[in-house]
Amino acid sequence: MELAPIIGTLGGGLLALVLAIYFWIATGRGGQRTQAVFFTILAAVLLVVAAGLGWRALTPGAQQQPLVALPKGPVQVRILTALPVEPWVREAAQQFNQKGLRQDGQPIEVQVIAMDGLTALGKFDRDDFGALGAKTRDQLTAQERQKLETTFPTVWIPDSRYLVELANVAYKERLGRDVFLTDGEYRARPVAISLFTWGIYQSRASVLDKKFGAIDWQVIHDAAIAKGGWPELGGDPAWGFFKLVVPNPRRNVGGLAAMIAAAGEYYDKTNISTAEVTDPKFQKWLKELMGSLTDVSGASAYTAEDFALFGYSVGDGGQLLESDLLNNMAGIQTRWSDPLVIRYPKYVTWFDFPYTVWVGPETTAAEKNAALQFQRFLLTPEMQKLAVKQGLRSVSSDVSVTDGDTLFTRWQKQGVEAVVPRTTRMTSPSRDVLLALLRWFDLNVGK
Repeated sequence: MELAPIIGTLGGGLLALVLAIYFWIATGRGGQRTQAVFFTILAAVLLVVAAGLGWRALTPGAQQQPLVALPKGPVQVRILTALPVEPWVREAAQQFNQKGLRQDGQPIEVQVIAMDGLTALGKFDRDDFGALGAKTRDQLTAQERQKLETTFPTVWIPDSRYLVELANVAYKERLGRDVFLTDGEYRARPVAISLFTWGIYQSRASVLDKKFGAIDWQVIHDAAIAKGGWPELGGDPAWGFFKLVVPNPRRNVGGLAAMIAAAGEYYDKTNISTAEVTDPKFQKWLKELMGSLTDVSGASAYTAEDFALFGYSVGDGGQLLESDLLNNMAGIQTRWSDPLVIRYPKYVTWFDFPYTVWVGPETTAAEKNAALQFQRFLLTPEMQKLAVKQGLRSVSSDVSVTDGDTLFTRWQKQGVEAVVPRTTRMTSPSRDVLLALLRWFDLNVGK
């Protein structure tokens, strides 16, 4: 039993009695005997208080007891994470949580929620997460505050920075303030890199090389519209017709990136406008190209994984994320005798996976600062090497993709390049371009 609180209670009672006797004496109602009792009790109070203080000093850990109530932990950092980096971020979060790091004296708990970039952008556009608007946290009910503190995302790691910019524009129009920053300590910072590459079965790539030369979107278009199928192209009749592999743009931001890259090569430029993607000639060309897709409506968000699982039935080749292809190269070689080869396009689409902290009042200062702790952890050499191990490119110049037995060194014979041989980068599309392409896809391909 803890004795210090009991002693303190007794001391408080005696002190109250002392005060009562004092006032009795002060009003002239007590005599010398009462005064003697008063000093006796006062001595007893002092003795009890001294005993209580002494006991507290001798009790282990007693000096660490706070004088005021501290908020209950943990400080939760909820991270919406793009699908290509989700395995890496989740493993990093597990290691981070095991370290027992703290923010404002409370333990930090990082939670990872996998969500495609376009899906997350749609939720931000619709305000599905529930921003406070004109309210303050003090105006919320206890139930509303609990929901905010357990569901509202602290951080968003989308596929590309342009998604962050699009979401911020929508909120700035709605709330009159930025929710994602481009400068300062809470600015969006890339934590890993990957890019779009061609992944094609080697037997098919050899035929296309012989027929057309270097593989690009125009070559894929010409292969897609070949009326005689693979025999017309010089391939095996058993292959049937050329089948293009592109992620479903409603389930994976890579599908939209592929259409933008195709437009870039069609117009031979990096910056695509709404007028260009709605031009009838381009749309006719794109429809011919996308007509070679396999079952888009049934396609999953994990196209490269489907490639490894189902082989030629998924398609002959297409433009997919480099990290996804690298992670599935071994599975493809294990299940299918025909390995994939990787080729880099003329216009490169980069995914930079920006770590973006929500800066509005919906997240607390403790959550924001705890999020920065995890950001710094992701940027450490150890975590950047882990990213490379999982097929991503490091944002640190001190971490090489060829240091040791990495996926980049393992699949060099299949065309993987440590240094990207192309420097022409596609410009981030505007919201109008994205919406126009998605609408076109829904009307012409995704029905």
